[in-house]
Amino acid sequence: MTTSRRFLSGLLTGAAVGAAMIVSTMTVSEAAVVRVSEGDFVAGSGLITFSEFSVGTVNPTYTPGDYGGGAGSPTVTFDGFFMGQSLSANPGVDCPGAAASACVVGSPTNPLTLDAAAPDTFITTDGANPTSPVLSGTPRFNGPIAVLFDVDLAGVGFDGGFFDAAGSTGITAFARDGSILGTVVNVGTGIEFLGLVTDDGSEQIAGVFLDLVGSEPAGFAIDNLRFGRRGEVVVPGGGDIPAPAALGLLGFGIAALGALGRRRKA
Repeated sequence: MTTSRRFLSGLLTGAAVGAAMIVSTMTVSEAAVVRVSEGDFVAGSGLITFSEFSVGTVNPTYTPGDYGGGAGSPTVTFDGFFMGQSLSANPGVDCPGAAASACVVGSPTNPLTLDAAAPDTFITTDGANPTSPVLSGTPRFNGPIAVLFDVDLAGVGFDGGFFDAAGSTGITAFARDGSILGTVVNVGTGIEFLGLVTDDGSEQIAGVFLDLVGSEPAGFAIDNLRFGRRGEVVVPGGGDIPAPAALGLLGFGIAALGALGRRRKA
């Protein structure tokens, strides 16, 4: 009897561990983003060049009609950051080497909402960008930029720069509840396309945010904002879906977790 109980306990524990691994994998799959290139945004995806409105426009709002979007395309709005975020009171610690005016801390609240009290974004010229005008934060080229979509998307990207330092600036994608989906950081200098898509092509991206994560001597702006729904952005390598057998093990493992009195926070 003792041996049987030990065997059962070991079996349940093993199943629980396996289930936990699957839960972890599924959670990452649901929340992960992968980097994409400009060419991965195919026909039907949206494009905003910031030449649609006049230079000096503050926190522009783009309806589908403003950028030629079709049915189901999002309205796109801009500001400095989202509700729940703020400029850091200790930028030397939070963003070593970065300009204090572009060092943002905090997590967005649910639902994801632009903060009207944040430093404004505005359309401006940029002699370092061949497709000027661009969108800048405040102060010019040294302020954060948040983008909000009223429709959940699969992928978002834009030309960022002009970068004088690699690893200085990051684009972070958020879900509608304010949770982080992932971040992409510039890997070179000059004008660089920063794009990301959910790793399974699902529509989860409600907004993105660009700020400094390190020293950037010349500051930054964005241009040629691209975005797409499922099927409008190519997912590198495709997406993985858990097999039925794995889902069966997951159910068994969850039962085992309950039997062992253990709880796991996804």
